[in-house]
Amino acid sequence: MKTLYNKLKPFFIMMLAILLASSCTKDQVTPQLQDGKSTVVNDLPGDVGKTISSGFKTFYFSFTTNAKVDSSQKKTSLWDISFSREYNSYVTINNGTNEASLGFGGTGKGSMVVVNKAYDQVTEAPSDDVFTATAITTAGWDSGSGNGWYFYDLKTHLAIPVKNRTYVLRTADGKYAKLEMISMYKGAPSVVTDLNWPAPYFTFRYYVQQDGGRNLSTKD
Repeated sequence: MKTLYNKLKPFFIMMLAILLASSCTKDQVTPQLQDGKSTVVNDLPGDVGKTISSGFKTFYFSFTTNAKVDSSQKKTSLWDISFSREYNSYVTINNGTNEASLGFGGTGKGSMVVVNKAYDQVTEAPSDDVFTATAITTAGWDSGSGNGWYFYDLKTHLAIPVKNRTYVLRTADGKYAKLEMISMYKGAPSVVTDLNWPAPYFTFRYYVQQDGGRNLSTKD
């Protein structure tokens, strides 16, 4: 019996090692629960130094990497929102089937609806029916549409963010998220009095529900 045990001992040791390795691997790949914290982006530079007459170069932003994406990837799902037009202030979703989206012809599944509530009060994404009926493609200057994220004062030529306006999105890969645009001026001042204040530098926050559900509650 002892001889048989000695012969089988290396086999038992090997099996134990495999089980331990498997257990460790399982622990390592188990997804962590979300902490409900939003991602805050401060002073993301747009096409700085341009004037209205010279035009602004569009840029693309990914919620997944929290960074800009090269324009060569605009027909992919690697970005979620783009910033274009005057002062890069028009935020557009990535949707490959929407001709008004800069991702038209690509693989993006993005969509966006306006919710006139404070960001923290938006706790759930609306139904697909709401997205179908009220979706918008772009949010920029609100000249009366009720969809824009800022008012533009024609006398002072300053942009003033709309209070208690949040955007609920389907990201390029189909997850639900919420977005609040806070400022297009460097430092996100509460009041801008100087027309020459450095712009565009975007401050905004967003939250993506990674499990694919509609729960958008945050603990900021």
